Amino acid sequence: MDPFIDGFGVGHRAAGADETRAANRGWWDEEATAYYAEHGDFLGDGRLVWGPEGFTESELGLLGPLEGRDVLEIGGGAAQGGRYAAARGARVVSTDLSAGMLRQAAAIDARSGIALPLAQCDATALPFVDSCFDIVFTAYGAVPFVADSGAIMREAARVLRPGGRFVFATTHPVRWAFPDAPGPEGLVADRSYFDRTPYVEQGDDGAATYVEHHRTLGDRVREIAGAGLTLVDLVEPEWPDRNPQVWGGWSPARGRVIPGTAIFVADKRAGG
Repeated sequence: MDPFIDGFGVGHRAAGADETRAANRGWWDEEATAYYAEHGDFLGDGRLVWGPEGFTESELGLLGPLEGRDVLEIGGGAAQGGRYAAARGARVVSTDLSAGMLRQAAAIDARSGIALPLAQCDATALPFVDSCFDIVFTAYGAVPFVADSGAIMREAARVLRPGGRFVFATTHPVRWAFPDAPGPEGLVADRSYFDRTPYVEQGDDGAATYVEHHRTLGDRVREIAGAGLTLVDLVEPEWPDRNPQVWGGWSPARGRVIPGTAIFVADKRAGG
């Protein structure tokens, strides 16, 4: 076992694009059913929930008008967000790296009667032509689970039409400095915010089974700008009193002190 590991197959070490992709595809394939069983009630089958705080697109209105728009959901999991957009008149394609998650999406489609086009693909290499969508979005999908998240921004910009919008929610970068624990121990920083070494879970053979990559707020702004997009809003939701649930390291106790989610809203220039 690698020396960085803390004895439970968990720690921080380098992880490249291929290892990251294989680990996360395998993890989500295996966990898709259990994840939906645990979080399905909170997420709903046709809501777009931006994060563990529980704020929805119907409350925040970050995507803009949906009627008649061509919309792409990346890292869509079971496609709840895509289903939300389709119910409001959008033409939607929902994608994910994990076949397991897309099978879960198809099962919901069969029950709900809202059948979405689903595609399995890597968000860093989207199988769509240039300038074919008005809106691209992802709620906690794709962005932290790839080694080169800047490539996601560039792909989103490529498939967006001029004047289009890209919205993504991800773990707030400040959380990286704190233990992923919901209680008071999760409010004491134990590592550098500037340390971008990936978080890795691995098996006894040393192969990664789950990987997350960290970027600072400044990194995210540079990724967005480097893709030719313009950042128009950064939403840091405060934990609402209505939400008592604990979701992993997210909790009311922590959410009232430090931000848990960052939602970036970026537009493609009309002439770009």
